[in-house]
Amino acid sequence: MPETRPEIPNVYDAEPIPAAAMEEVTRLLSTGDLFRYTAPENAPVSLLEREFAALLGTKYALAVSSCSAALFLSLKALDLPRDATVLIPAFTFAAVPSSIVHAECQPVLVECGADYRLDMADFEAKLPQADAVIISHMRGHTSDMDAIMALCETADVPVIEDAAHSLGTTWHGRNIGTIGRLGCFSFQSYKLINAGEGGIMVTDDADLVARAVIMSGAYEHAWSKHDVPAEAMRTWQNRLPLYNLRLSNLSAAIIRPQLPELARRVRDGRRNHDHVAAMLNASPWLRVPEKLEPEERAPDSIQFNLEAMSEDQITAFAAAAAARGVKVQIFGRSTDNARAYWNWQFLDRDWDLPRTRAMLMRACDVRLPARLTPEECSIVAGELVAAAEDAMTSGGGAVAAE
Repeated sequence: MPETRPEIPNVYDAEPIPAAAMEEVTRLLSTGDLFRYTAPENAPVSLLEREFAALLGTKYALAVSSCSAALFLSLKALDLPRDATVLIPAFTFAAVPSSIVHAECQPVLVECGADYRLDMADFEAKLPQADAVIISHMRGHTSDMDAIMALCETADVPVIEDAAHSLGTTWHGRNIGTIGRLGCFSFQSYKLINAGEGGIMVTDDADLVARAVIMSGAYEHAWSKHDVPAEAMRTWQNRLPLYNLRLSNLSAAIIRPQLPELARRVRDGRRNHDHVAAMLNASPWLRVPEKLEPEERAPDSIQFNLEAMSEDQITAFAAAAAARGVKVQIFGRSTDNARAYWNWQFLDRDWDLPRTRAMLMRACDVRLPARLTPEECSIVAGELVAAAEDAMTSGGGAVAAE
């Protein structure tokens, strides 16, 4: 009899948007009041900034069009000189070096290890040339923030946290995104809070947020509708260019009702990740790196490394997983992958980063949204383990694993 396989759950769709968001969107559409500065007070974007700052425990938040925009404005707010050097992990998304290029600065790539985190030896070696640092907590994996902050504070180098994948993650109980001078988050559809597009930056520095507010597109006296000290805002009015990176009230209306759902999504996402990780780690060919001790993660995907596989067996694994209905992205082998640094051809130099390249050639990525049940997660994990067995059986795995 033919093998009967379980139905593979859909790992791509986000959770439905809460009914409260739909009601507010309908109200906004009926008024046409979509621009964040039209209302005299309490526009949806202003309320979002207030609520998000309270959620994270920061003084200020600025909602903008994307996390990329937040990173760009963070760099501009720091008033770095043209061609300033900005250190970033080599394992990140192309939007991060792009934000540096847009800010007329130069990205310097730092090696990452098999656990996807910053190589601290390479970071320390390159730090003396840095004017700023962007730490990408890529796919929610937190690098050693204790060591990073100690080194950067000694060197007097500002740190921006790219927390696009880390809303809800904590380090020693402190929210990721609040440890550096500025933190940047994403509301893109594959994140825990989904507005399709959108981003937000947080900081405790009134001068930095005032500069960012002006540059985000707060012209004339629109800045008075931000919860930022007026003295700081007056300092920068008409002195900085406007990049018009604002978030609309429509997006804020979609985001705000999801904020109370964050704790549940973090809890369920962590449950799903740890459940699948335990099943994958039982295979001799699949390995999920351990988290660092101070870190409490908020994952919506899972990453794992292929071990003791030849090149042909790696190819066979990806094909076997796809045949079983589970799409696996192997970062370094996916055509034109925007997370593989050698595809960033807009940079003005080639980078030789053997540790990062070796990791990317074996690092796998699978969506694992918080809305999945443990039973659905077991199906996904079971198919991945079976795909590894298929690859090793058909590809001479017994010899390669010795």
